[in-house]
Order: sequence, then structure tokens, then C-alpha cells
Amino acid sequence: MRGRRVVAAVAGLAAVLLAGCSSTPTTPAPEPSATAVAPDPGLPARLMATVSGDGAFARLERLQQIADANGGNRALGTPGYDASVDYVAGTLRDAGFTVDTPSFDVRAFAVQDERLTVAGRTVPTTAMGFSPATPAGGVTAPLHVVAQDDTSGCEAEDFAGLPAGAIALVRRGTCPFGAKSENAKRAGAAGLVVVNTEDTRLDGTLGDSTATVPTTAVTSSVGADLATRGGAPVTLLLATTTRDTVSRNVIAQTASGDPDRVVLAGAHLDSVPEGPGINDNGSGTTALLEVATALGPTPPVANAVRFAWWGAEEVGLAGSTRYVEGLSPAETRKIALYLNLDMVGSPNAGYLVYDGDDSDGQGAGPGPEGSAAVERVLLDQLSAVGVQGVGTDFDGRSDYGPFIAAGIPAGGLFTGAEERKSAQQARQWGGQADRPFDACYHQSCDTTANIDRTALDRNSDALAGTVGRFALDLNGIPRRQS
Repeated sequence: MRGRRVVAAVAGLAAVLLAGCSSTPTTPAPEPSATAVAPDPGLPARLMATVSGDGAFARLERLQQIADANGGNRALGTPGYDASVDYVAGTLRDAGFTVDTPSFDVRAFAVQDERLTVAGRTVPTTAMGFSPATPAGGVTAPLHVVAQDDTSGCEAEDFAGLPAGAIALVRRGTCPFGAKSENAKRAGAAGLVVVNTEDTRLDGTLGDSTATVPTTAVTSSVGADLATRGGAPVTLLLATTTRDTVSRNVIAQTASGDPDRVVLAGAHLDSVPEGPGINDNGSGTTALLEVATALGPTPPVANAVRFAWWGAEEVGLAGSTRYVEGLSPAETRKIALYLNLDMVGSPNAGYLVYDGDDSDGQGAGPGPEGSAAVERVLLDQLSAVGVQGVGTDFDGRSDYGPFIAAGIPAGGLFTGAEERKSAQQARQWGGQADRPFDACYHQSCDTTANIDRTALDRNSDALAGTVGRFALDLNGIPRRQS
């Protein structure tokens, strides 16, 4: 799962922050002709009985081996990612699927150095993805504190009074980080510091924004201190590089079921460069692979089922975005719904389902019509395996974003990232209150030792039941005319 890089509504495709994406669309995999098989009402229960957390974990061990053999990660543009694609595609082909691995252009970002010095003291900071570099040696300038509210830096007038060449301090909020950085550049700032709303590292991205300033992020506690130091000299040093590369998705679809009514389930396959990405998102990858191989290429279904493993999610949802961009209007209408699996084995697990109807009233609004039905089925399937799920916001952090933006109903499962589990959640689900759902998020310790195998098992089963249900019956999912 990518960091909290976007906190924005996803009403249009451009608003999803298409970070790290080329303008060349990817042609979707050709759809197989439907094979006539009588739908079997017993399929969901049989799928749930076949899929297992142990099976998903064995696949995770293979991803760990791939990372171990390739520099410790499976990130964009690395041999570890290519080996991950080959493993998933080979497993699907062995199960009888026809598999496509379409490529797409993408930008890769790397950080060689990141430092923020205040009053002679270096404070922890994290360069925003696709941030331009500072001059060698960094930039020293007075700190200008922008109003620290939910729209901090979202409007050009927020930077009124900024001295030319200052380094601006804004708070994370309701617009993309790229928009904040563009506004800072127009105002004449030499750099931008974004304060997280939580006391944790903020992994963000400026996306496709180009007219930006060197931009970094700090925790809420560091930011609170900086907000009291307006006018003080600070030094920002960012040594960064951006390069063009190519990545691949993995796509497979059942030969049975109506190809004009497709249930699409997806998970991102890449890790961050910092680690092997076994929870993020080996867990979603292997749960999806478990369901695909259990379902098989010619299941007794009414609706076709398509499986997708996305590349370059960690640099801005690039693989899923390119895929959606490459769909014709007719092909887009054929996708009845999208199910997303991203981090479903967090060690201090929550049981979170994307809030399709916005009943929680948090952040972004509801998903496209039909998303509420997706949420209900996912909650029902979690209940069937003995756990009560709760809603979580469509906050733009994972691959459902481009599908929602294209008007496709969506939902998915999530066990939490760097956010802290509340006392109420600990009472409901167990685990430790006031600790991150995944303390190894985006770190080298995200290994097989970082997996809650009970959570992995429950979510694998819940996905199996949900895929089986919608493969038979799309009740609650409207046909779209556009």
C-alpha cells in the first residue's frame, strides 16, 4: 500500500493522482470467449473450504525467497519484481489460465539523501516521491508557517506573505501533496515541508505534478515544534533522482461466465525498495492467488471473474491506473465491480472494509453506485468467518482509486498500516491498543515474520466467499450505461 500520498476525492480520473505514469495507455488483456458451464450455487462455500491461510502463507514464503535472492525487495524496476511477475504468472498458467503480462511506462523515483536541519539539529524527514532535488549542499532559508488546518497549502492565497526563497511549512489535509508543492512554487518558496497528522513517518508523492519545489515530510510532533519557529533559518537537503522505466501487470480471466459482466479482483504485486513487502502487499497477492487457483479457469459461474496483480502501486497506483486508462468505454462498462486486496495480514490486525456507502461519514464520499452492496457482502463474509468488520475510508491510497474514478463500483479488505489501533478496536479484535496495525510498514522487517496468519486466513476466506457470491449473482450491482 502506498503511503498517505493523496487525501482527495476521486470523482474524476485525473483526481486520483496518477503518479509515476506515462501517457501511453496499456491495452487490456483480450477477453476469452465464454465457455458454457451451468452455475453452481454451492460454489462460494466450496471456494471458502478450499482456500486456506496456510496455502496463502506458503506462497508468501516463495515471495520472501524471491526478495532474499534479489537484494531484499520486490520493487519497481528490480529483478525481484520481475521474478514476482514470473512466479504469479507461472502459477496461474499451471492452474490452466491464459495469462497476459501487459507492460506500461512508469517513472521510478529514488532518494540518495534527505536531511532537514533546524537550529543546528537534524530532524527526521522523508522526501516526497518525485520531489525535485535541492541544489548540492541544500537550501538554507527562513521557515514560513502556513495556517495549520485541513486545507493548509491547498489554495494559492494560503501562501500570502511568504518571503521569496523561504521554506514553507504546511499541514497534510484535503488536497494532493503535488497541489501544495505547486502552490508553494508559484508563491516563490524554495522548499516545502509537510506535517503529518499522525506522529508517524509520512510516505507521500507529488505524483505527476511537475512545477514543484523540493518537498519533504515530518511527523506531527516534529511539525508541532517547527510551527513555533516561524522565521527561523532551516536547511533542507534532498538528493533525489527520477528515471523512466517499464513495469508489468499480470491479468487472467475465467473462460466461463458472461464476459460482459466481469467481477474483477486485484492486488498490487510490488514492494517498496526498503523491504520485501510481505504484508504490503504479498498478503493481498497470495490471498488473491489462492482464490484464483481454487476457482480455476472454467468454474460453474454466471459472470466471468478476472484477476489482476498490479505493478508500480507504490509509486502512485501506476499499474492499475494505466490499465483503467487503456479500457475503452465498452470495456469499462463490462467490469461490474472491483475488489481490492491490500495488506490483509497485518500483525496487529484490524478488519477493515472500504466504506462504499460513506455511512461512517469520514473523508471521501461514497463509491459509485453498487459500492454499498460490495461493502455489505464483504462484511457478511467476514462475519461468516467469525469476525466483525468495520468501514474504512476510500482515501485514495490503493488501487481501487482509478476504478472509482471511472465509475466502477468498488470495495476491498484491509488490516491496517501505520495508523494506531484504538482501545475500542483492541477490545473488538484483540491485539495492542495505541500501537500501529503494522509497525513494519514500508520497512525491511516486513517479512514472513510480520504476518498475522489468522488475519490472512480470515481475509482469504472472506475474499473467496465474496468472489463466489458475485460470480453467481450481481444483485445490488447496477448495469452502467456510461
